[in-house]
Amino acid sequence: MKKMLFKFKREIICTLVIIFTYIATSIWVLPYGNDIKTAAYYGSRGGIVYQIQSKLKAWYYYTGNVDGIYGYKTYTAVKKFQAKNGLNVDGVVGNSTLNALGINTGTAGKANADSKTTSNNQDVTLLARLINGEARGEPYEGQVAVGAVVLNRTRNPKFPSSVAGVIYQPGAFTAIVDGQINANLEQSSINAARDALNGWDPSGGAIYYFNPATATSSWIWSRPLIKIIGKHRFCK
Repeated sequence: MKKMLFKFKREIICTLVIIFTYIATSIWVLPYGNDIKTAAYYGSRGGIVYQIQSKLKAWYYYTGNVDGIYGYKTYTAVKKFQAKNGLNVDGVVGNSTLNALGINTGTAGKANADSKTTSNNQDVTLLARLINGEARGEPYEGQVAVGAVVLNRTRNPKFPSSVAGVIYQPGAFTAIVDGQINANLEQSSINAARDALNGWDPSGGAIYYFNPATATSSWIWSRPLIKIIGKHRFCK
């Protein structure tokens, strides 16, 4: 009888432990469940981390080795990228950060799309058309740099604060004047627009660029040179 009672008490205790563990998990873990299923975080390893590191290294956020190990340098690079792109700065690569990085997550996160996403999509298309009209045929880095110049202007008080405002500012870009903005859109231009919007700036912060072979303004030559990419000179 005592043995049966002891066994019964032990089963009750085990059941209570299981219930407590489930409740604790629900309270502390499940709120983050969706992110954990689709995210990379400190200590993660594998292919998704390689992709994250590769993107961040290309955009100069990350300076470590692309080794597929989510260590401190990756963590700090992710936080810098999140801060630059208006994301939650937590060092965890969830759906929003993956989407901003341009890493395909399938259908994950689509339900969370908002007006900002719609606006970003419009910016991608318009910026891609500007890049296409101004820099198709240029090295890919140069195409991204042209897009970066547009974005650098949106952050400069001398220029309009929106992508559309900068692009359609009277006389700002030859592609608007000669209609090249409506040329057949190439995939590289779309990719370059996305990379620029995601923070890659090969121009080094330039707000001007020009082709010395076709430039008609003597003033543009007075701008301090940052770098030359392809046929374009990028300036302050």
